[in-house]
Amino acid sequence: MASENPNGSLITSIENKIATLQFEHPASNSFPRQLLDLLTAELNNLSENQNVSLIVLKSGGSGAFCAGASFDELLAVTNLEEGKYFFSGFAHLINAMRNCKKIIVGRVHGKTVGGGVGIASACDYVFATKSASIKLSELAIGIGPFVIEPAVSRKIGKTALSEMTLSAHEWKSADWATAKGLYAETYENIEDLDLALTNFCSKLSNYNPEALAEMKMVFWEGTENWDQLLVDRAAISGKLVLSDFTRNALEQFKK
Repeated sequence: MASENPNGSLITSIENKIATLQFEHPASNSFPRQLLDLLTAELNNLSENQNVSLIVLKSGGSGAFCAGASFDELLAVTNLEEGKYFFSGFAHLINAMRNCKKIIVGRVHGKTVGGGVGIASACDYVFATKSASIKLSELAIGIGPFVIEPAVSRKIGKTALSEMTLSAHEWKSADWATAKGLYAETYENIEDLDLALTNFCSKLSNYNPEALAEMKMVFWEGTENWDQLLVDRAAISGKLVLSDFTRNALEQFKK
């Protein structure tokens, strides 16, 4: 299945009980709200698909894996309601990944910023290349990684999260991300990554689907309050994005 729109595309393919979801956007695979909603809906659908045992989440191209939120849509926010609505898109996506009955394996082939780090953190197992550096740049534009924080902290811990958040202009290497637990495996190039990913998924997809679903629930124990927590966090980001500081910073970033 392919769902395309002016704000990017989402392609789903299913083969040998493995569903591959590929999102793509011309602006470094960033996410406008419409693309967030497409991905969220597709994850909810696949969660109930009896012909799927496993989901691979990837992005298109050979550049960035994900540049996070769409700057154009952030600049278009004019009031608190619009701000909360936009950031709730990431809240709903992370909750869909958390609640999905299928194990989600991430394929992070390149650099990842902001909301992209949250998406990688919400995967259950992540393959990455050595060039897949990460950065939480939100403080540099006057907001913060409030919505994605629970997912990132769950994966790498509060200490590593604070290090990333406060060094908002600094890239952390793929080796750093692996040492902190965000990435499970890293490879020198995309070809080696894809070979390992294929081998891993072919084995995992043949395990008992019921056992995998039960393990998924174990992995995410203690996150039952996220349905409300992440939406509350979206309201914080939605308020901050209206500040003059953030407006000026976003304009500078766009330039």
